[in-house]
Amino acid sequence: MTDTAPVNVIAVTSGKGGVGKTNVAVNLAVSLAESGQQVLLFDADLGLANVDIALGLKPQFDIQHVISGERSLEEILILGPAGIRVIPASSGVARMAALSQTEQAGLVRAFSELAIPVDTLIVDTGAGIDNTVLTFTAACQELIVVVCDEPTSLTDGYALVKVLNQQCNIKRFQVLANMVDNELQGRQLFEKLCKVTDRFLDVHLGYLGAIPRDEYLRRAVRAQRAVVTEFPRSDSAKALRAMSERVLALPKMHSEGGLGFFVERLIEYRSGSV
Repeated sequence: MTDTAPVNVIAVTSGKGGVGKTNVAVNLAVSLAESGQQVLLFDADLGLANVDIALGLKPQFDIQHVISGERSLEEILILGPAGIRVIPASSGVARMAALSQTEQAGLVRAFSELAIPVDTLIVDTGAGIDNTVLTFTAACQELIVVVCDEPTSLTDGYALVKVLNQQCNIKRFQVLANMVDNELQGRQLFEKLCKVTDRFLDVHLGYLGAIPRDEYLRRAVRAQRAVVTEFPRSDSAKALRAMSERVLALPKMHSEGGLGFFVERLIEYRSGSV
């Protein structure tokens, strides 16, 4: 892989499951692709993969075939809506959630050998604060933390920010309020989180906006489609596209490095130097 073109590497993560994290990642990927970006979407929830399910895709091979050496990363890529490329993970394979150092090294090597053009890599991590989630999240340039209007979502979201800040020295996070009734509710969720982080942590939280719950979003999920393409005029689709525009407008933290940045950070985190 030649590391000459700048690549934006974005993690979509959450402190707990059930907040719509994967749906956000999928629609962000499709929205960016519709705006002209070459997008690679990596399902990094290695034990409970669901990006392929969310998009109605049926991969023949997945990331476990790369780690075992049976396939290259490029060979397992599948084409999604708007031309996005998806790196599918394994569903229900428990060992994938706890890779050995050798297996993680193989994954790092696979990314370093990928030779397709990429403008944005979106990493849909698992939920929570286990080592695999932290490894992939810490390797990204931009971190989107998805929260919803549940006490456990905010509590676990704060725990995730705290661990990434204290263990990985990450100071910049973007917050997205998902499945809210209105914009005011989303802003209030963000402010609640800010009150706690401002008091106890040395971090900066940015606000990416709020995604409303609507019937069109539920229908798109049931149809295994991205709502931005299935129901582009719906309130949720409009909010998701607006969120993707804010993501594009974020100041880039690294002007060059390609996917090599992501690979290098994975290596550094595995070795404990991050």
